[in-house]
Amino acid sequence: MTMTHRHEDVWVSTADPSVIGAVRRTAVALATASGFDQSRTGQVAVAVTEAVSNLVKHAVEGAVLVRPHVERPGAVELVAVDKGPGIADLARALRDGYSTSGTLGIGLGAIARMATGWDVYSVPGRGTVLVLHFTPDGLPGPPLRVSGLRRPIGEESVCGDSFAFADDGDAISVLVCDGLGHGGLAAHASREAVRIFMEDPHAPPAAALERLHRGLGHTRGGAVAVVRVGRQSVTFAGLGNISGWIAHAEGRQGMISLPGIAGHKGRRPQQYDYALPPHATVVLHSDGLTDRWDPASFPGLFAHSPAVVGATLLRDAGSRRDDACVVTVKQGQ
Repeated sequence: MTMTHRHEDVWVSTADPSVIGAVRRTAVALATASGFDQSRTGQVAVAVTEAVSNLVKHAVEGAVLVRPHVERPGAVELVAVDKGPGIADLARALRDGYSTSGTLGIGLGAIARMATGWDVYSVPGRGTVLVLHFTPDGLPGPPLRVSGLRRPIGEESVCGDSFAFADDGDAISVLVCDGLGHGGLAAHASREAVRIFMEDPHAPPAAALERLHRGLGHTRGGAVAVVRVGRQSVTFAGLGNISGWIAHAEGRQGMISLPGIAGHKGRRPQQYDYALPPHATVVLHSDGLTDRWDPASFPGLFAHSPAVVGATLLRDAGSRRDDACVVTVKQGQ
């Protein structure tokens, strides 16, 4: 399986109640385009409406994203984030009949049942991240292993960061590119990086990076990293300021990226091998996220799905003063 993310991630603030209808219409349009029947489309509409309504009523700095699922073709994904008040008793919130006002937990159990898959991470006083996905047949399929999220700088509509991945069954190869600068020319450079990477996505990371370095010379260039995540090891090659981490509940290990700009200047790419501990998450992100985040400050986060991990890091470590991209990979044990 190979996947590139060709859609812009359009994050919508939930400060205005009108977003409820707008997000519902987007979700219904995506479901219809993917062949959902009328009944299943109706379930998507109800679940999305309830989830976004909760954000509008109770969230602080809430934002929501609805898009085609990046790993499961034909599925629709909703990602919702906020910065408070959180859900103090998640188990209670998932029980039928729970309807205490003033919390994002209202109706969470019903929303989860309508979704094909869901995951939620909530810390009281720090906020909630909710991820739902819906398939036409409602069947869950294999565990999800990869997620990628992007967010453009400020009010820009185009993000200069891009990602792509390929899964050959044994290993998952991932590209992240941060096009130099912002706007259309940065986006062109990162999309060109995706095109070049996808010509041979399973090549060793150093070879892939060498090809990218040669191929981006007609663009602005950018920071680029390629990682291959196996069952017990990780191979990484980077040029520029793409951060690569192997993260788990106890801490994280950084991976080495060489200085330079792919397409313009830099030393000959080198790749480095690292052990992958059981249940670890591989995280790649552009400098639109600070690299000072600490797994210890996110209790229990790295037991969650790749999408929830990525959305939480984007919310808490991301900057609105730069394009941002984060990709998370879990191989499963």
